[in-house]
Amino acid sequence: MLIVMDRDASQPQVDRVVEVIEARGWKANIIPGGTRVSIGITHNPSAMEPHVFLMMDGVAEAIPVSKPYKLVSREVKR
Repeated sequence: MLIVMDRDASQPQVDRVVEVIEARGWKANIIPGGTRVSIGITHNPSAMEPHVFLMMDGVAEAIPVSKPYKLVSREVKR
């Protein structure tokens, strides 16, 4: 899953999302962008419900990603 934060999300809001991810035993990969921060979730054994993250402050989108090897795919790295 890819969590996209709001443009004006604060660092404590990003940290809170990371805490929730890591509390479930998953790995949070912070992806800084020009205007937004995204957080990629890896090491999750099954599909996740996006509503868990959409209810959190500072979260703009929760995009399910179901493809294997997503961090090394051509979609992520050209």
